[in-house]
Amino acid sequence: MGEKILIVDDDATMANLLSTVLEFEGFHPLKALSGDEAVRMVKEENPDLVLLDIMMPGMDGFEVLARLRKDPRTEKMPVIMLTARTDDRDMFEGWRRGADEYVTKPFDPHRLVVVIREVLARSYEERLEERARHVEYLLDLLSKIDGEKAGT
Repeated sequence: MGEKILIVDDDATMANLLSTVLEFEGFHPLKALSGDEAVRMVKEENPDLVLLDIMMPGMDGFEVLARLRKDPRTEKMPVIMLTARTDDRDMFEGWRRGADEYVTKPFDPHRLVVVIREVLARSYEERLEERARHVEYLLDLLSKIDGEKAGT
């Protein structure tokens, strides 16, 4: 079996769909239906990558990501945000908190698999550099948006 991918989504149907896609592609999918369950499973299963939804009851995806980044055992673990939240501010928050990629729903399953493989192939240092570029880009974009709003 391939790399372990932890799917974190409170929607069981979405988690099952993702699990099927990943299994078909040779990965070993694991599922957590809440943020608390995700944090526990990361410690127990030590996945190679986490696919993380943002909107969940209780502990949301941003908090899960923050906890992973604060723990020396999981600070370098690749995390892809997979969410319906498409706002630039949400993307910025994901990058700021340490997401390696940010994919929005609805998504193309084949493209998602490509992104997963790319993230798994990149070193930690490369992922940090990529995050910094994304944060810089989004800060610039947010500044422009705020400037346009102030001018209207």
